Amino acid sequence: MKMLKEKTIDQLIRETWMQITKLYNEEAAKYEGTMSVGYVLLKIDPVLGAPSTSLAPKLGMEPTSLSRTLKKMEEKGLIYREPNPDDGRSVLIKLTDLGLRMRDKSKETVLRFNKVLNESIPEEELETFKKVSRQILQLINENKIFNK
Repeated sequence: MKMLKEKTIDQLIRETWMQITKLYNEEAAKYEGTMSVGYVLLKIDPVLGAPSTSLAPKLGMEPTSLSRTLKKMEEKGLIYREPNPDDGRSVLIKLTDLGLRMRDKSKETVLRFNKVLNESIPEEELETFKKVSRQILQLINENKIFNK
């Protein structure tokens, strides 16, 4: 089969995501962080914390990758663990003062990224992009790509 001259949809998505990852990691490096750490910080409630078991699914991360990230975050003083009063089998991940400040910086970064996109791309085109992205996710989640 001959390769297409035009990029495939998955290739465009991958290249775009790789550039977004690079952009976020470059910004996070200014604060001795990473994109992964920033995303974890954003998924932890600043007041209540988050059950450790709920974070991996929210982030789309494998539990072993999340465990490594949480360990690094704990070593850097961004988070701490405490027993979950609602479930004795799990722990709550809570933010330290430094973790709260880094969470705010992560939130600023994501909001700025989205603000620039919203200002640069017409609303109708962004809505179409979101709609198509949701449809692609639905096709994948319903196993309709390779299981037809």
